[in-house]
Amino acid sequence: MDKPLLDRKLLSIEESAVTFNNWSKNVRSPSTEVEVVEIIRSAYEKGQHVSLVSGGTKLGYGGVKSEYDLTLSLKDLKGIVEHTVGDMTVTVKPGTTMKELQDYLQNHNQMVALDPSWPEQATIGGIVASNDSGPKRLKYGSARDHVIGMRVVYPDGKVIRTGGKVVKNVAGYDMNKLLVGSMGTLGIITEITLKLRPVPKSENLIRLSVREEALDELKGYTKQIQDSMLEPVSLELVTPSLSQRLFHDEGYSLLIAFEDVEKSVDFQTNWVEQHKPAGVNYTTISNVKEFWNAFSEIHPNSLTDSKATQALLKVGTKNLDVFSILSECARIHHEGKVTIEAHGGAGHGLSTVFLEGDDAAIVNTINHLQHYAHTLKGYGVVKHLPFSLRQSVNVWGDEPSYFKIFEGIKHKHDPKNTLNEKRYIGGI
Repeated sequence: MDKPLLDRKLLSIEESAVTFNNWSKNVRSPSTEVEVVEIIRSAYEKGQHVSLVSGGTKLGYGGVKSEYDLTLSLKDLKGIVEHTVGDMTVTVKPGTTMKELQDYLQNHNQMVALDPSWPEQATIGGIVASNDSGPKRLKYGSARDHVIGMRVVYPDGKVIRTGGKVVKNVAGYDMNKLLVGSMGTLGIITEITLKLRPVPKSENLIRLSVREEALDELKGYTKQIQDSMLEPVSLELVTPSLSQRLFHDEGYSLLIAFEDVEKSVDFQTNWVEQHKPAGVNYTTISNVKEFWNAFSEIHPNSLTDSKATQALLKVGTKNLDVFSILSECARIHHEGKVTIEAHGGAGHGLSTVFLEGDDAAIVNTINHLQHYAHTLKGYGVVKHLPFSLRQSVNVWGDEPSYFKIFEGIKHKHDPKNTLNEKRYIGGI
């Protein structure tokens, strides 16, 4: 298959910051936790506001504040701290990229079962701070499901440890759940302990494709798979526009992946082929690892250069409502006012929507899709958008009913709004 974005020019973090504005000319890049403590304690005492950045791929994710007094870059705080092969855990510093970590673990036939976008650039710190995940979330979960412990520097310089370094640690409150996904607004993560899995002995990836008029039939079959004894790694639905780019075939595609021992993968693959509806086309994708690597880079991040205005939206709904979200995306795409490519997990309910077009059309489409998701009792969060347009949309959608709890937690942990001010829900 084609690798659409692999040859794109990539910007430096400094160049990207001009567009996404989560930056300061006063940049500090500590390489030890001691340096992190010194820098943040000084900023706290001076009442300064600090922006956190690591790999830089998520500068366009959330945030409505244009300038900070200080940027704290964790790109040099990297490396493996401890790997306990027998316990299947690894402790790593936040500036380490996902690819660097996976390459290291591969030597021990182990892996972190996460598939975030742009693994060569995305760092463990950024992935955990945003609770990132990919199509394989269906079986393996998100970053929150893999973190078992952390070291965190609070805004006043105090260092705490959350969780532990063993999988079955149950002592105390689960602070990991609170800090993962908080976008760096509560503390600076300096170490992360993750649970591991063995590299699967076999894997297979099936593509089922249908024309628009048969989409309901594919939806029914997807439900049948979920009601069966199968354990797919992904059930990723792809819109016709994205299918055209990936497979040169403009129909809806459902990507069904299996990872296990060979006998189990073969059994589940045969089941899918034998039970598929008559009107559904069945193909097996070769070079599975190469496909998923390319798939992880089909949408932009803050370091990809583009002259056109681009946006990325994460939509969360009930799992089978992904079919409704992607159908609405296809309808808007056909209108021609904005280009939309989208995919979503029919097993976990998270959809990724890529938009490209003029500024007004993108803003209108984001507002429409957020409202449409709300009618399905879901939500829409902007993951990638130039700063100038973030003023025209509600980046995090409507405030949840429990927003006051979030405000209280932020005030308790960071009373001076030192860390990543206005980077999270409701301008926290």
